[in-house]
Amino acid sequence: MRVGETDALIVVDVQNDFCPGGALAVPNGDTVVSPINRIMEMFDHLVFSRDWHPRDHCSFSDAPEFCDGSWPQHCVQNSPGAEFHGSLRVPLDAIFVNKGEEPDKEAYSAFSEGTLAETLRARGVTRVFIAGLATDYCVKSTALDAVRAGFETVLLLDACRGVAPESTEAALEEMKAAGVFICKSGDLLYE
Repeated sequence: MRVGETDALIVVDVQNDFCPGGALAVPNGDTVVSPINRIMEMFDHLVFSRDWHPRDHCSFSDAPEFCDGSWPQHCVQNSPGAEFHGSLRVPLDAIFVNKGEEPDKEAYSAFSEGTLAETLRARGVTRVFIAGLATDYCVKSTALDAVRAGFETVLLLDACRGVAPESTEAALEEMKAAGVFICKSGDLLYE
């Protein structure tokens, strides 16, 4: 699959709190860094989303249920856990999207703040490639919103990790049914 000037790479939530040792670690979450770094230079348009929660965010719970949308405190604004993984090469000229900044509003998708689709269209982007964490939550929401926004959408399977095998498989099926194309980062060729 050829990557060209109308393509963007969206890197979803590769933050310390979602990597091993973090407050809400995705199993092997740090293993997405290498394939993402390897393909990043193929893209003229790079987007990095991150959870950026206030300390009193509505999803935080001392006794999280996880399945009901309650989580342990994670990715608190300006905390070490909210920082991008230290080995992820994040260029300063990328597009940055903060999610979940409002205390009473949950946000999983990089498109949830409302301006990303317009920003990408203004740059001539027609297709997005998605990588990051977690396949079964924020990656899935981002991919489905990208399709709804009219972008051809590609999930880079080896550059994503999910929370659990069952929910990850269900997310992949849901994305495929919505029209998301799934491939591996090694399938990409630079134009």
